[in-house]
Amino acid sequence: MSRAGLDKDPRDVAAMFDAVARRYDLTNTVLSFGQDRWWRRCTRTAVAAKAGERVLDLAAGTAVSTVEFARAGAWSVAADFSLGMLRAGRHRQVPLVGADALALPFADGVFDAVTISFGLRNVAAPDAALAEMARVTRPGGRLVICEFSLPVWAPFRTVYLEYLMRALPEVARRVSSNPEAYVYLAESIRAWPSQSQLARRVAAAGWTDVAWRNLTGGIVALHHATKPR
Repeated sequence: MSRAGLDKDPRDVAAMFDAVARRYDLTNTVLSFGQDRWWRRCTRTAVAAKAGERVLDLAAGTAVSTVEFARAGAWSVAADFSLGMLRAGRHRQVPLVGADALALPFADGVFDAVTISFGLRNVAAPDAALAEMARVTRPGGRLVICEFSLPVWAPFRTVYLEYLMRALPEVARRVSSNPEAYVYLAESIRAWPSQSQLARRVAAAGWTDVAWRNLTGGIVALHHATKPR
């Protein structure tokens, strides 16, 4: 069993996701009560990929989200630093690239849109990653971040945190190939910035028109922004 700490050491994070890759998609669906599929649909709509565009799906894991953009006619690449996750998604017909969010192997301004789902929280230096995403996006291009957050209604937040810290790890032990990773998941969500705090950090990294939409009462937040022309 393998899990990372909140220092987000890249080797530990990659090893943790390598260990969870085999049943990753199934575990996500079970733990989210199927909400993960809706979150992906919302992200796809926010990215608004068009035929002929180039889309970078960062921290793409098994590329289950990347194929959504490809279906719209965009050239979509799945990038992740967990090679185990990419191997688990190699049956999907999209380009797969091993990549570090802090040093992307792409030229400046080559993508029309960059998106990252449930991955920014796992990067050791999120602000540097946001700046690196801006570097590879063309002027006027789009950023979409889908990430766990905390519910905005206090009673719901209390119930959710109870599930997150107690029930979720127990369910993961029955479903996941690496249940210890879901203890990290719960801890990292609790330590993650609020919706407004993340929006300020996105703007500080050079993005404009930053806004967000809460999904499932704020369990997930969908941030979007534009690179200045």
